[in-house]
Amino acid sequence: MRFATKALRVGQELDPKYRAVIQPLYQSATFGWEDLDHIPDIDYTRCQNPNRKTLEEVIAALENGKHAVLFASGMAAIVGAFSLLKHGDHLLMATDIYGGTFRVGEKLLPRQGISVSEFCAHNPLSINDAVQPNTKLLIFETPTNPNLRVSDIEAVVKIAKSHGLIVVFDNTFASPALQNPLDLGVDIVVHSTTKYISGHSDVIGGAAVTNNPEYYTAIYEWNKAVGAVPSPFDCWLSLRGVKTLAVRMAQHCKNAQAIAEYLSDHPKVSKVHYPGLPSHPDHAVAKKQMKGFGGMLAFEVNGGTEAARKLAESTEVFLLAESLGGVESLIGYPPLMSHATMTEEQRVSKGIPGSLLRVSVGIEDVQDLIDDLDQALAKI
Repeated sequence: MRFATKALRVGQELDPKYRAVIQPLYQSATFGWEDLDHIPDIDYTRCQNPNRKTLEEVIAALENGKHAVLFASGMAAIVGAFSLLKHGDHLLMATDIYGGTFRVGEKLLPRQGISVSEFCAHNPLSINDAVQPNTKLLIFETPTNPNLRVSDIEAVVKIAKSHGLIVVFDNTFASPALQNPLDLGVDIVVHSTTKYISGHSDVIGGAAVTNNPEYYTAIYEWNKAVGAVPSPFDCWLSLRGVKTLAVRMAQHCKNAQAIAEYLSDHPKVSKVHYPGLPSHPDHAVAKKQMKGFGGMLAFEVNGGTEAARKLAESTEVFLLAESLGGVESLIGYPPLMSHATMTEEQRVSKGIPGSLLRVSVGIEDVQDLIDDLDQALAKI
């Protein structure tokens, strides 16, 4: 089966009793045993649930993976991948990384005796200088949040593997519709399923996908032990949402490309970060490894922090809100939202100035979105 068909059909046979087309919601904490001689596959929802099991099968299939573990949030999935680390290990984290991942690396892992340092994913050779004798795991993302830089996944994996590292990759921004990092050698792909996979801004969730049975078992057992699991209803909602992932991503990409081109010609915009623009420094890499350039973009405005804040508060169709990947368009201000955990000095060093705005382009009529940005830009 091809991608769009997988999203609709994998693990989703007709209900055997009533032949319901949509899987029933199994809103039950516990499931009965027939006897004590046969342990059922599903007996308690913290461990597994029919809705969760089906969604895990779908997401694994979409990422061309064999195993998936679902979590209560994307950050829980990332921490689940980090559960492979132990006291005395060292983690390599990309300099361009989501603020929540940065927070875990800076504040939480050191408490567990796990050291963390950075490498530049745009320069894979930097791994050679950053790796330490106790380095066990490396994590990066592309396109990056919020600067939309694109790294050569295969090149990063090749050097990481030469040092025997476990490679974790956050595929949230692209979604499995646009790239499949497991095919490029990544060991574990993580997602915030809150975003494009669910697609409707009505559920929080996460996933970790792998082809390695040992990593899968370790992450699943960690999740079962700590209970960072999604509810059956959250899984049911995500199953509904993922059915339209292919068509949604096509429209996200189309709209984002048009908006990026509009912004790149606007006199009040100093820089546009979108890999679909030929002027983007990583356009060639993105074209090589992605099936589309995505629905996320960022741009910088003339006038600095004051102008950026004014614009963010002036849109009418774009909603001023955190998160991304829903059908509705959102505009965000990273210094107070996705990367608020960083100091101003840290943000500036990572290319996140006060003049930067991040946009999650939805599936509305693109002319309405352009008109909205036009009227907001006129106010700064």
